[in-house]
Amino acid sequence: MNTNLFETTETVQYCYEFVNGSCPKATQSNSLRFSMYIFMLLIILFTVIGNMLIIISISHFKRLHTPTNYLILSLATADFLLGCLVMPYSMVRSIEGCWYLGQLFCKIHSSCDVMLSTASILHLCFISVDRYYAVCDPLRYKIRVTSFSVQIMIFISWALSAVFAFGLIFLELNIKGIEEFYYNNITCYGSCTLIFSEISGVVASMISFYIPGVIMLCIYCKIYCVAMKQVRSINRITIQIQNITENKRRFSRNSERKAAKTLGIVMGVFLICWSPFFICNTMDAFVNYSTPPVLFDTLVWFGYLNSTFNPIIYGFFFYWFRKAVKIIWTCKIFQPVSSRVDLSCE
Repeated sequence: MNTNLFETTETVQYCYEFVNGSCPKATQSNSLRFSMYIFMLLIILFTVIGNMLIIISISHFKRLHTPTNYLILSLATADFLLGCLVMPYSMVRSIEGCWYLGQLFCKIHSSCDVMLSTASILHLCFISVDRYYAVCDPLRYKIRVTSFSVQIMIFISWALSAVFAFGLIFLELNIKGIEEFYYNNITCYGSCTLIFSEISGVVASMISFYIPGVIMLCIYCKIYCVAMKQVRSINRITIQIQNITENKRRFSRNSERKAAKTLGIVMGVFLICWSPFFICNTMDAFVNYSTPPVLFDTLVWFGYLNSTFNPIIYGFFFYWFRKAVKIIWTCKIFQPVSSRVDLSCE
């Protein structure tokens, strides 16, 4: 019997059909590719629009020109640039499985990706420091958190991220010690893959995630403990002054739950979005780079979602932001005195 009758030939498509050493192209159905494009475009759209609204609100309304809001403005700028400059190209690379824009632009894209993601995380870390002084040391808050100190925080976030990212990629520090393995087994014509050696993966993840993440976790735990202690102290004083009703006790318990929920959302979204990627990125070199590319791309987009959720967490939770969005949406922002509108709390 001719065994060739049972053999099937599968045509392998390449990113560049007539170039030696071209990468194999991912084969996906048109319906799946269309669905992925729609999903990722929605993520990009929400990221860009949400952060743009925060940028416009804080920049336009003079009552929002405070040191804390300047930190949020800088965070929104990093997330906005990530949505505009990085995510669209990452979308095409993730879906098509090929990079058609050349190696130089690949390095620029990877550098901007690392820089803006790191800057976003560092801004979140400095915002937690700002909240720490606001809750734990309110009497000296305005002395410690000034416009100058916030400018230093913003400068550190951007400068450290830029030097770290562009130095890491353009000096090829990420593949230090594995150059031969990288050029022989990983890279091919039409790829834009960012991998790390064992040492560089640990160091990069420490700078971009683990150190800021631990700082944030410790600070928010301290803030929560202090806030709950303040609530209990106020409740004890109130009980001594007047006969508190059951409704007021219920309100106190609701306040505690609300505080816990807010801090839980802040840390929960951050950890859920970024932890899987950085754990995988740290371990990949130790398991001989056996992580499937599809899984890596998925985890990268989970990390991007943090920039999508930041406007919700640091924007929509504030009444001033909801009121500012309403003014922008109704085009009242073009009125001559709109920049002096009172955006105070309800």
